[in-house]
Amino acid sequence: MAMQREADDVLLRTDGQRIRQNRDSLDRKDSIMGETGREGQELEVGTGTGRAIGVFTSGGDSQGMNASVRAVVRMGSYLGCKVYYIKEGYQGMVDGGDNIEEATWSSSSGILQRGGTVIGSARCQEFRERAGRLKAAENLVNYNITNLVVIGGDGSLTGANLFRQEWQSLLDELLKSGRISQEQRGYCSHLNIVGLVGSIDNDFCGTDMTIGADSALHRIVEAVDCIATTASSHQRCFVMEVMGRHCGYLALVGALATEADWVFIPEWPPEEGWEDTLCKKLAAERSMGQRLNIILVAEGAIDRKGNAITADMVKKVVTEKLKYDTRVTVLGHVQRGGKPTAFDRILGSRMGAEAVLALMDANPNTPACVCSLDGNQTVRVPLMECVERTQAVQKAMNEKNFEEAVRLRGKSFQNNLQTYRTLTKLRPPKDKCDISGTNCSTKIKLGVMSIGAPACGSNAAVRSFVRVALTKGYEVLGLHDSFDGLLYGNVKPMSWTDVQSWSGRGGSLLGTKKCVASKYGLDKIAENLKKYEISGLLIIGGFEAYHSALEMTEARKKFEAFCIPIVVIPCTISNNVPGTDFSLGADTALNEIADICDRIKQSATGTKRRVFVVETMGGYCGYLATMSGLAGGADAAYIFEEEVNITMLRDDVFHLKDKIVNMGVQRGLILRNENANANYTTDFIEHLFSEEGKGVFTCRKNVLGHMQQGGMPSPFDRNFGTKMAARALLYMADLIQQSVEANGKVYRDEPTSAVLLGMQRRHLAFTPVEKLKDTTDFKHRIPMDQWWLKLRPLLRILTKHKEKAYSAEGILAGVDDFEDEDNI
Repeated sequence: MAMQREADDVLLRTDGQRIRQNRDSLDRKDSIMGETGREGQELEVGTGTGRAIGVFTSGGDSQGMNASVRAVVRMGSYLGCKVYYIKEGYQGMVDGGDNIEEATWSSSSGILQRGGTVIGSARCQEFRERAGRLKAAENLVNYNITNLVVIGGDGSLTGANLFRQEWQSLLDELLKSGRISQEQRGYCSHLNIVGLVGSIDNDFCGTDMTIGADSALHRIVEAVDCIATTASSHQRCFVMEVMGRHCGYLALVGALATEADWVFIPEWPPEEGWEDTLCKKLAAERSMGQRLNIILVAEGAIDRKGNAITADMVKKVVTEKLKYDTRVTVLGHVQRGGKPTAFDRILGSRMGAEAVLALMDANPNTPACVCSLDGNQTVRVPLMECVERTQAVQKAMNEKNFEEAVRLRGKSFQNNLQTYRTLTKLRPPKDKCDISGTNCSTKIKLGVMSIGAPACGSNAAVRSFVRVALTKGYEVLGLHDSFDGLLYGNVKPMSWTDVQSWSGRGGSLLGTKKCVASKYGLDKIAENLKKYEISGLLIIGGFEAYHSALEMTEARKKFEAFCIPIVVIPCTISNNVPGTDFSLGADTALNEIADICDRIKQSATGTKRRVFVVETMGGYCGYLATMSGLAGGADAAYIFEEEVNITMLRDDVFHLKDKIVNMGVQRGLILRNENANANYTTDFIEHLFSEEGKGVFTCRKNVLGHMQQGGMPSPFDRNFGTKMAARALLYMADLIQQSVEANGKVYRDEPTSAVLLGMQRRHLAFTPVEKLKDTTDFKHRIPMDQWWLKLRPLLRILTKHKEKAYSAEGILAGVDDFEDEDNI
């Protein structure tokens, strides 16, 4: 257990020094304690009857806002509330009239996949004055709106809180002037506020991710991937300016995901003389055969003196000192544009639904809160405490206390920064040719391999593992084609440059096989591990990878070669590996499915009154079907984990017919996990819906197949794989350092030396594979407990099903919870 606690320590490096700081010693004086979210609790239809909710978007737009608006409308309708669109943000609230419109289920249809905000957003100087807020209060009272969902940044949320604090005095003034009645004054006596953070900058303290940040990262990564091809063709250097006037999140994570050569961010200005350092780095890379250079500059980048660093300045430095053909690209509002990613659609939907539940729970003494994401949980955190913490970051930057600014951004930001700095070194330090802390004269050899079906993110993990290992003085052997490479000699040392540009590549460049260790013969595997002197093994893959590690661990008493540190990084689109909430590759697959569903819905709408039945992968795990159902606005998603019966299918046919006949809906979308039911196949469901829907709609099927495994890895998978592999290496290195002998031999046989590294709720955790055995359904290759199942009722609520929803789930949150390095 001491070893597990050590692995859970926060590992940071500042100015080359390794600082180990236990989470338990974190200063709690700045803590923002939050409340349990109600996502997962049972709800009754109509429990909010008589209440009115207003929803509006304010400030800069961000992708995913429409998903939040849709969820507020539909969850509110489910609970019996009247929901009103307040168009054009605070300006619409002040102006009133047609800007306040009652929302219906149908009016929120078809907006999930649209970028921006369909109800408009605008800056409103008038609302900054009390006279403007007085008008806004009068307009709300006229509609009996006493509950507001505010979707915007910290400025919008701060304005909403001030509005709430003044509400009583505003009503008194309106009553005194005769603009409202005493009855209205009594009915609307208090105002409840719930905020959702919509911002592409991810600059708000109190949530792991803001609505729109993931989509903006996609735009940046797509742009860099496109520019890299032309830059390589002409041996050019491209300087790209990305958004981030006060926060460098987009630039930093974008640089990590694209392997950028340099990044300029406001929180961490470069040291004096950065011009020469940058040019030396670029020149050295060109001398090693690299044909392109990418530099990312946040629009708010500054130097140590607070002077602006612009893209044009960087171009001038590179052009004058190196004479490189250098171009500047300013992405600008492209980053705000386009349709939202699957992540932002799901995040917006979950936050919107939770906002309505928070309003239903509120009373006159309830402080304004923000619905936030903490790992995979929804939580409610006090609004103004979050705003104050966010403003403290800017204060630190204004005072040029950049170390404090980085600290206040949270440990995730710190870890992103340090991981980037480590991985962008040109080559491993020459002075680290041996294992630190030992007298061993022989390099320790680590092996890395992939097992299972290919999934995006595995190449980013291999690159990170290789480079971090080399900086620590290890030799890394790539075991190509899984156990085939180990047994038949396809084992090759991996160098720093071998893994150049791997992060953005799909599939598995190491090669992989979908087979468990026992089928190759554990004795042969042990013999070859010993032959190649492998003292630590990283396995990247799906259920087969976990199962193989378990088999090798259980065979340790028989084969000493397995008594080495073994770490599994889950990497599968199915997300069916125990010990983790998320697997590498699943995010990319969800985006692929969401894109396809968008096209299918467009086709269905064009042909009028058509229902598509779409089959997804996932084996017996319904994660892809469920989450892509939320992201794609599906009417139903059939999975193995929940019984599929003829009554359910019949009811869904009636449900679709009712929506098409009585609500003007022109299309339907049904998702089915490939192994949802052996008898109710995709063909069966298509035939059933075709027969029962005669005269109302036609039906078609689409089997997505292996296209779900393809494509370029998403920013999340690139970043997640990079950070997971770095953590795996550090864990492995600690075990090796504790036991390596003078001759270089490593022997570890305790359960904590064979682990699976996974994201559990909000922490990266190393769990012994032997412990996971008891929580695994090996027959169906799924975990016995799957967190995402609690989201399934939300899927049906958002498509106007009327059954009860949710089962209890939720956590308490504090500010330190949102600055943990493990929140990827």
